[in-house]
Amino acid sequence: MDKKLYEYAMGDTAELFLLIKSTAERTTRAGKPFLTITFQDTSGEMTGNLWDVSEEQVAMYQPGTVVHVKGKREEYNSQPQLRIDRIRLAEEGEPNKPELYVKRAPINRETMIEKLNDIIFEITNPDMNRIVRYLLNKYNQDFFYAPAAKSNHHAFNGGLAYHTLSMIEMAQTVASYYPNINRSLLYAGLILHDLGKVMELSGPTATEYTLEGQLVGHIVLIDEEITNACAELNIETDAEDVLLLRHVILAHHGFLEYGSPVRPQVKEAEIIHYLDQLDAKINMMEDALEKTEPGEFTGKIWALENRRFYKPTFTDRDIDET
Repeated sequence: MDKKLYEYAMGDTAELFLLIKSTAERTTRAGKPFLTITFQDTSGEMTGNLWDVSEEQVAMYQPGTVVHVKGKREEYNSQPQLRIDRIRLAEEGEPNKPELYVKRAPINRETMIEKLNDIIFEITNPDMNRIVRYLLNKYNQDFFYAPAAKSNHHAFNGGLAYHTLSMIEMAQTVASYYPNINRSLLYAGLILHDLGKVMELSGPTATEYTLEGQLVGHIVLIDEEITNACAELNIETDAEDVLLLRHVILAHHGFLEYGSPVRPQVKEAEIIHYLDQLDAKINMMEDALEKTEPGEFTGKIWALENRRFYKPTFTDRDIDET
């Protein structure tokens, strides 16, 4: 069985097929061009520099292209890096389909659909229930395949739906402790809070921001979709329940400087903000720790203030056996 990118140890020479996720043209201090390539397979992502790159190579090695690479796994600034010795395009008869190299959600699409349908029955507010059903039906195909981000968290096929379901399952536990929580508002807000990412991001393969994603952003995009849904369903947009639904979504980044036009002003909005933060941060930590040996630190995680996290050598099983 062929080894994957992160199955090669530090210092190993790797030879394998990889997907180009993204590229960036750069120049050395001496003025020579080079290409920074982010490679990907189902084990994760790693960057490498192609030095003295030609215009033909820049045109050839585009995001979404499968290549065969030979190089050495190294480390630079506490981050894993692939030193490229040789690179070429994958040929006919070789594993050249991009979808082979994209990580997928740990549960399948059918299971996620079933879990989501179960929670929709708990949205007892009629307006919220109709809006959620309408928008999920409209974006059903994209929602269950889309990533939740370009790179930071749940950046894989099905990541958006998986992130949403993870938050819902945590929210069910929170709601069981605090009986005065409006479950319709909480669950409807959770289901829709990141749905705008199906428009903001290009898809799970070589993910990039779309033009409307860059210029408008997923928060505003889904707010517009909610108001459009209300028009289609003859629901008053100034009704309190609709305003509250829009608010928890508009506020879910928590702070104006993080992209929310308003800060949370109802408890359900505050809960959604913290659950979003918790699930995203745990996913980023787990992804980094999965590639780290026990007794070592992860590389710096940019989205977590460039902190590094330690992977302990003992487990719960070790504790139970003592």
